Amino acid sequence: MYCDFYSIADRDSDMPAFFDALLIEIELCEIDTSNWIIDTIFIGGGTPSLTDPKHIEKLIQTLESKFDLSKVTEFTMEANPGEAPTERLKAFNVLGVNRLSMGVQSLESDLLQLLTRIHGPEEVFKTFDRARKAGFDNINCDLIFNIPGQTMDIWKRDLQTIIDLSPEHISCYSLTVEEGTQLYQYVNRGKVTMPSDDQSAHFYLWTQSIMAKNGYEQYEISNWSKPNLECKHNLHYWEIEPYLAFGPSAHGFDGKNRFSNIRNLDGYIKKLGDGKLPRQDDNVLTDKDRTNEMIGFGLRIKNGVNLNQIPKSFREAVNQSIIHNQSKWKDYFTIENDHLKLTPAGFAFADAIAVDLMIE
Repeated sequence: MYCDFYSIADRDSDMPAFFDALLIEIELCEIDTSNWIIDTIFIGGGTPSLTDPKHIEKLIQTLESKFDLSKVTEFTMEANPGEAPTERLKAFNVLGVNRLSMGVQSLESDLLQLLTRIHGPEEVFKTFDRARKAGFDNINCDLIFNIPGQTMDIWKRDLQTIIDLSPEHISCYSLTVEEGTQLYQYVNRGKVTMPSDDQSAHFYLWTQSIMAKNGYEQYEISNWSKPNLECKHNLHYWEIEPYLAFGPSAHGFDGKNRFSNIRNLDGYIKKLGDGKLPRQDDNVLTDKDRTNEMIGFGLRIKNGVNLNQIPKSFREAVNQSIIHNQSKWKDYFTIENDHLKLTPAGFAFADAIAVDLMIE
């Protein structure tokens, strides 16, 4: 279950109206979850850690009245450094939030500015310390590599510093340039040059090595955890399992259809005020779509793609695709117990391998 708090600036006065709309959306949900086991909740987007705990309490009560949450074991909330007051962290922990995901990104001030982050390095350590004191014994730290101007020495220092904090989970993402962002404009105008693929691969391979040396197991392309502390919520996504999603721009999957909500906050509130679900897209997942998603998402995770779960009508096509790409990628993927998996080195080329293996 994913609750999206959406990111928008200078709209604090709209928070009550937003929450009213969010609760209405939950009440209007008609997806049959009677055969589901809902075991994770994730509150993400924006800065939910700044939310008044009374809103989170009401949100939980509304979810409990609509769905069976008795099996929930992982309840994550996102928090930006410097935007997670101690008392609120304590209140969220008391309400059942047992995992915190911190958007660290970098410990280099200039790089944080380039990423348009408003926090500084010191706020990372203060927020981490507050989270521990508030009772959180499962913390994730998000970091970004492949940032223009980020040297290998900077990345080594940043990652080792975070490892020394001993969080239970660390996510390391390669920076992608999203259209519409300030960085996109800089790159487009030639003001900023993105690192080469070779440099990116060098960063990634070193990351794999240092994580393993420090007891963090890689279970997905960008994610490492201490033993048995993988993010269950994200694994549901990668294993093509259904999940509910609420909030502006939220994306969900009911097992057959993928759907998304409108991004605009005003439009979201108005739709729900009119008693209508704020859907923007609703697409049926065909067997071909499911096959390609299983390849694309499955190759991201350590366990790989269970070939026996590929829709029967596409199993032969997938087998032929594997054979066809054997010579090109033979050192980067393997088949074990009917699971197509990437080797550790193969993770660095996961996207390219997935594209080659997908069914046209």
